[in-house]
Amino acid sequence: MAPAELIGHKTEGDGVEILVLKNPPVNALSTALLAALAEQVGVIEADRSSRVVILTGDGQYFSAGADVKEMASMDMSQAPAVVARGLETFGRIENLRTPVIAAINGLAIGGGLELALSCDLRVAGESAKLGAPETKLGLIPAYGGTQRLPRLVGVAKAKELIFTGAMIGAAEALRLGLVNKTVPAGQELRAARDLAHTIAQNSPIAVRAAKRAIVGGRDRTVADGLSLESEIFRTEILPGKDLPEGLAAFVEHRPPKFPGS
Repeated sequence: MAPAELIGHKTEGDGVEILVLKNPPVNALSTALLAALAEQVGVIEADRSSRVVILTGDGQYFSAGADVKEMASMDMSQAPAVVARGLETFGRIENLRTPVIAAINGLAIGGGLELALSCDLRVAGESAKLGAPETKLGLIPAYGGTQRLPRLVGVAKAKELIFTGAMIGAAEALRLGLVNKTVPAGQELRAARDLAHTIAQNSPIAVRAAKRAIVGGRDRTVADGLSLESEIFRTEILPGKDLPEGLAAFVEHRPPKFPGS
Protein backbone atom coordinates (compact mmCIF):
# COMPACT_ATOMS: atom_id res chain seq x y z
CA MET A 1 0.00 0.00 0.00
CA ALA A 2 1.38 3.43 -0.96
CA PRO A 3 2.24 5.70 1.99
CA ALA A 4 -0.38 8.26 0.93
CA GLU A 5 -3.05 5.56 1.28
CA LEU A 6 -2.09 4.62 4.85
CA ILE A 7 -3.74 7.69 6.41
CA GLY A 8 -7.17 8.94 5.41
CA HIS A 9 -7.71 12.68 5.89
CA LYS A 10 -11.09 14.40 5.83
CA THR A 11 -11.87 18.03 6.70
CA GLU A 12 -15.35 18.94 7.91
CA GLY A 13 -16.94 22.37 7.54
CA ASP A 14 -16.15 23.88 10.92
CA GLY A 15 -12.46 23.03 11.00
CA VAL A 16 -12.75 19.47 12.35
CA GLU A 17 -10.07 17.23 10.81
CA ILE A 18 -10.38 13.43 10.82
CA LEU A 19 -7.29 11.24 10.38
CA VAL A 20 -7.87 7.52 9.84
CA LEU A 21 -5.19 4.84 10.20
CA LYS A 22 -5.48 2.44 7.26
CA ASN A 23 -3.16 -0.53 7.58
CA PRO A 24 -5.35 -3.66 7.71
CA PRO A 25 -6.07 -5.89 9.41
CA VAL A 26 -5.00 -4.31 12.75
CA ASN A 27 -3.63 -0.89 11.71
CA ALA A 28 -0.13 -1.85 12.80
CA LEU A 29 2.21 1.12 13.17
CA SER A 30 4.67 0.21 10.44
CA THR A 31 7.47 2.61 9.55
CA ALA A 32 5.53 3.52 6.40
CA LEU A 33 2.36 4.29 8.36
CA LEU A 34 4.29 6.40 10.87
CA ALA A 35 5.87 8.34 8.00
CA ALA A 36 2.44 8.93 6.46
CA LEU A 37 1.08 10.03 9.85
CA ALA A 38 3.96 12.49 10.28
CA GLU A 39 3.19 13.91 6.82
CA GLN A 40 -0.47 14.45 7.67
CA VAL A 41 0.41 16.03 11.00
CA GLY A 42 2.55 18.48 9.02
CA VAL A 43 -0.45 19.35 6.86
CA ILE A 44 -2.52 20.12 9.96
CA GLU A 45 0.30 22.10 11.56
CA ALA A 46 0.32 24.38 8.52
CA ASP A 47 -3.48 24.77 8.37
CA ARG A 48 -4.53 27.76 10.48
CA SER A 49 -8.21 26.92 9.94
CA SER A 50 -7.93 23.61 11.80
CA ARG A 51 -9.87 23.66 15.09
CA VAL A 52 -10.04 20.04 16.30
CA VAL A 53 -8.42 16.80 15.12
CA ILE A 54 -9.89 13.30 15.47
CA LEU A 55 -7.64 10.26 15.16
CA THR A 56 -9.20 6.84 14.64
CA GLY A 57 -8.59 3.48 12.99
CA ASP A 58 -10.24 2.03 9.91
CA GLY A 59 -12.10 -1.25 10.35
CA GLN A 60 -12.36 -3.09 13.65
CA TYR A 61 -9.28 -1.71 15.40
CA PHE A 62 -7.74 1.59 16.44
CA SER A 63 -4.23 0.10 16.38
CA ALA A 64 -2.68 -3.10 17.70
CA GLY A 65 0.67 -1.34 17.98
CA ALA A 66 4.00 -1.81 16.24
CA ASP A 67 4.37 -4.00 13.16
CA VAL A 68 6.01 -6.93 14.97
CA LYS A 69 6.82 -8.82 11.75
CA GLU A 70 8.60 -5.75 10.42
CA MET A 71 10.48 -5.39 13.71
CA ALA A 72 11.53 -9.05 13.69
CA SER A 73 13.15 -8.64 10.27
CA MET A 74 14.78 -5.31 11.12
CA ASP A 75 18.46 -4.79 11.82
CA MET A 76 18.33 -3.68 15.46
CA SER A 77 20.89 -0.98 14.71
CA GLN A 78 18.01 0.77 12.90
CA ALA A 79 15.71 0.64 15.95
CA PRO A 80 16.88 3.85 17.68
CA ALA A 81 16.16 5.91 14.56
CA VAL A 82 12.72 4.31 14.15
CA VAL A 83 11.87 4.99 17.81
CA ALA A 84 13.12 8.58 17.51
CA ARG A 85 10.83 9.20 14.52
CA GLY A 86 7.85 7.74 16.36
CA LEU A 87 8.59 9.80 19.46
CA GLU A 88 8.86 12.95 17.37
CA THR A 89 5.59 12.32 15.57
CA PHE A 90 3.67 11.53 18.77
CA GLY A 91 5.19 14.60 20.39
CA ARG A 92 4.01 16.75 17.49
CA ILE A 93 0.49 15.33 17.94
CA GLU A 94 0.60 16.12 21.65
CA ASN A 95 1.75 19.66 20.92
CA LEU A 96 -0.57 20.50 18.02
CA ARG A 97 -2.21 23.89 18.57
CA THR A 98 -5.63 22.27 18.36
CA PRO A 99 -7.15 19.60 20.62
CA VAL A 100 -6.76 16.02 19.37
CA ILE A 101 -9.37 13.35 20.17
CA ALA A 102 -8.66 9.61 19.84
CA ALA A 103 -11.73 7.60 18.82
CA ILE A 104 -10.71 4.14 20.05
CA ASN A 105 -12.36 1.22 18.32
CA GLY A 106 -11.47 -2.39 19.12
CA LEU A 107 -7.86 -2.47 20.26
CA ALA A 108 -5.44 0.22 21.38
CA ILE A 109 -2.42 -1.70 22.59
CA GLY A 110 1.32 -1.15 22.59
CA GLY A 111 2.17 1.67 20.23
CA GLY A 112 -1.54 2.08 19.55
CA LEU A 113 -2.11 2.93 23.20
CA GLU A 114 0.88 5.28 23.11
CA LEU A 115 -0.62 7.03 20.09
CA ALA A 116 -3.90 7.46 21.98
CA LEU A 117 -1.97 8.78 24.99
CA SER A 118 -0.48 11.53 22.82
CA CYS A 119 -4.01 12.81 22.16
CA ASP A 120 -5.77 15.27 24.46
CA LEU A 121 -9.02 13.31 24.85
CA ARG A 122 -9.97 9.67 24.34
CA VAL A 123 -13.38 8.20 23.50
CA ALA A 124 -13.58 4.38 23.57
CA GLY A 125 -16.13 1.86 22.47
CA GLU A 126 -17.44 -0.32 25.28
CA SER A 127 -15.82 -3.41 23.75
CA ALA A 128 -12.40 -1.77 23.36
CA LYS A 129 -9.31 -3.29 24.96
CA LEU A 130 -6.29 -1.22 25.97
CA GLY A 131 -2.88 -2.31 27.19
CA ALA A 132 0.89 -2.05 27.12
CA PRO A 133 2.13 -5.59 26.39
CA GLU A 134 5.65 -4.61 25.30
CA THR A 135 7.40 -6.43 28.17
CA LYS A 136 5.95 -9.69 26.82
CA LEU A 137 8.14 -9.13 23.74
CA GLY A 138 11.24 -7.98 25.57
CA LEU A 139 10.47 -4.33 24.89
CA ILE A 140 9.30 -1.27 26.79
CA PRO A 141 6.70 1.30 25.69
CA ALA A 142 9.23 3.45 23.82
CA TYR A 143 6.93 5.90 22.02
CA GLY A 144 6.36 7.87 25.23
CA GLY A 145 4.26 5.36 27.14
CA THR A 146 6.52 5.16 30.21
CA GLN A 147 6.11 8.92 30.63
CA ARG A 148 2.56 9.71 29.50
CA LEU A 149 0.78 6.74 31.11
CA PRO A 150 1.94 7.49 34.70
CA ARG A 151 0.94 11.12 34.28
CA LEU A 152 -2.55 10.00 33.32
CA VAL A 153 -3.33 7.07 35.64
CA GLY A 154 -0.70 7.48 38.38
CA VAL A 155 2.70 5.88 38.81
CA ALA A 156 1.64 2.72 40.65
CA LYS A 157 -1.11 1.78 38.17
CA ALA A 158 1.12 2.55 35.19
CA LYS A 159 3.82 0.29 36.65
CA GLU A 160 1.26 -2.49 37.06
CA LEU A 161 -0.02 -2.18 33.50
CA ILE A 162 3.47 -2.01 31.97
CA PHE A 163 5.14 -4.66 34.18
CA THR A 164 2.32 -7.20 33.68
CA GLY A 165 1.41 -6.33 30.10
CA ALA A 166 -2.22 -6.87 31.09
CA MET A 167 -5.06 -5.66 28.88
CA ILE A 168 -8.00 -3.79 30.40
CA GLY A 169 -11.48 -3.13 29.13
CA ALA A 170 -13.04 0.22 28.36
CA ALA A 171 -14.96 0.37 31.66
CA GLU A 172 -11.75 -0.06 33.68
CA ALA A 173 -9.97 2.46 31.44
CA LEU A 174 -12.74 4.94 32.18
CA ARG A 175 -12.48 4.30 35.93
CA LEU A 176 -8.74 4.93 35.80
CA GLY A 177 -9.13 8.13 33.77
CA LEU A 178 -7.33 6.56 30.83
CA VAL A 179 -10.31 7.42 28.62
CA ASN A 180 -12.73 10.34 28.96
CA LYS A 181 -15.89 8.48 28.03
CA THR A 182 -17.18 5.18 26.71
CA VAL A 183 -19.90 4.66 24.14
CA PRO A 184 -21.56 1.62 22.56
CA ALA A 185 -19.22 -0.26 20.23
CA GLY A 186 -19.31 1.21 16.74
CA GLN A 187 -20.27 4.68 17.99
CA GLU A 188 -16.73 5.86 18.81
CA LEU A 189 -16.27 8.10 15.78
CA ARG A 190 -19.76 9.56 16.03
CA ALA A 191 -19.20 10.43 19.69
CA ALA A 192 -15.76 11.89 18.93
CA ARG A 193 -17.26 13.97 16.12
CA ASP A 194 -19.98 15.28 18.44
CA LEU A 195 -17.32 16.25 20.97
CA ALA A 196 -15.12 17.80 18.30
CA HIS A 197 -17.94 19.90 16.85
CA THR A 198 -18.87 21.11 20.34
CA ILE A 199 -15.26 22.25 20.89
CA ALA A 200 -15.11 23.79 17.41
CA GLN A 201 -17.99 26.13 18.26
CA ASN A 202 -15.90 27.76 20.99
CA SER A 203 -13.23 30.40 20.50
CA PRO A 204 -10.30 28.82 18.64
CA ILE A 205 -7.95 31.31 20.26
CA ALA A 206 -9.20 30.45 23.74
CA VAL A 207 -9.14 26.69 23.16
CA ARG A 208 -5.60 26.80 21.75
CA ALA A 209 -4.47 29.05 24.60
CA ALA A 210 -6.03 26.78 27.22
CA LYS A 211 -4.29 23.76 25.71
CA ARG A 212 -0.94 25.54 25.69
CA ALA A 213 -1.37 26.59 29.31
CA ILE A 214 -2.32 23.09 30.45
CA VAL A 215 0.39 21.26 28.50
CA GLY A 216 3.04 23.88 29.16
CA GLY A 217 2.29 24.09 32.86
CA ARG A 218 2.03 20.36 33.50
CA ASP A 219 5.60 19.85 34.67
CA ARG A 220 6.09 23.25 36.32
CA THR A 221 5.52 24.34 39.88
CA VAL A 222 2.10 25.85 40.55
CA ALA A 223 3.69 29.31 40.76
CA ASP A 224 5.45 28.90 37.41
CA GLY A 225 2.28 27.45 35.89
CA LEU A 226 0.27 30.45 37.05
CA SER A 227 2.90 32.73 35.57
CA LEU A 228 2.56 30.94 32.22
CA GLU A 229 -1.23 31.19 32.41
CA SER A 230 -1.03 34.95 33.01
CA GLU A 231 1.42 35.39 30.14
CA ILE A 232 -0.85 33.48 27.75
CA PHE A 233 -3.87 35.51 28.87
CA ARG A 234 -2.00 38.75 28.29
CA THR A 235 -0.31 37.86 24.98
CA GLU A 236 -2.86 35.59 23.30
CA ILE A 237 -6.34 36.20 24.73
CA LEU A 238 -6.41 39.98 25.16
CA PRO A 239 -5.00 40.94 21.71
CA GLY A 240 -7.21 38.46 19.83
CA LYS A 241 -10.43 39.21 17.97
CA ASP A 242 -12.35 36.34 19.58
CA LEU A 243 -12.71 38.04 22.97
CA PRO A 244 -14.60 41.16 21.80
CA GLU A 245 -16.79 38.99 19.57
CA GLY A 246 -17.60 36.63 22.44
CA LEU A 247 -18.48 39.48 24.78
CA ALA A 248 -20.58 41.26 22.15
CA ALA A 249 -22.46 38.06 21.29
CA PHE A 250 -23.24 37.48 24.96
CA VAL A 251 -24.59 41.02 25.42
CA GLU A 252 -26.59 40.83 22.17
CA HIS A 253 -28.03 37.36 22.98
CA ARG A 254 -26.74 35.76 19.77
CA PRO A 255 -24.35 32.93 18.89
CA PRO A 256 -20.78 34.18 18.49
CA LYS A 257 -18.96 34.09 15.17
CA PHE A 258 -15.38 33.70 16.27
CA PRO A 259 -12.82 34.77 13.65
CA GLY A 260 -10.14 32.68 15.35
CA SER A 261 -7.39 35.25 14.95
